[in-house]
Amino acid sequence: MQPELLATTSIYQGRVVQLSIDRVRLPNGRDTDLEMIRHPGAAVALPVETAADGVVQALLVRQYRYAASGWLLEVPGGKLDGDEDPELCARRELEEEIGRTARSLTGLGSIFTTPGFTDERIWLYLATDLDPVASGPALEADEVLTVERLPLADAVEMATSGEITDAKTVVTLFRAAALLRI
Repeated sequence: MQPELLATTSIYQGRVVQLSIDRVRLPNGRDTDLEMIRHPGAAVALPVETAADGVVQALLVRQYRYAASGWLLEVPGGKLDGDEDPELCARRELEEEIGRTARSLTGLGSIFTTPGFTDERIWLYLATDLDPVASGPALEADEVLTVERLPLADAVEMATSGEITDAKTVVTLFRAAALLRI
């Protein structure tokens, strides 16, 4: 038996999310009310460059996150605009946040952020063959960030040790490192 939506009550419609209470018949036949946060989704891209010494370098952003009460080291990314293609979103965010374009974008799959209460899905990419954008980064009003360059192996170690705690960044780093055999 597939789950069945019996009714939905909209509680809040915001700029980024929508909150509703859904009455659902679960696969076990029971009916229950579930709080749902609907989100249009997002895309991120891990930009990497190979330095003159052959070390693969990651470009991450250190971004202030109000919900986390501080600064997080993250892969560049952002919310999909409407039904925007995730790859186009990832490319746009690279330009806006780090001032680079990528000639090559490799898909690393997608993740659900917190499927217990939201449908938010984030698409993950590896960005290579980077070129600078003449105008540089173009941050949105609510973005406070700096770009940090570090060896990809060090970033993966920081994710492994718990120093990097942003889930989308941890997964992207692990998947990219596996693909690149780092």
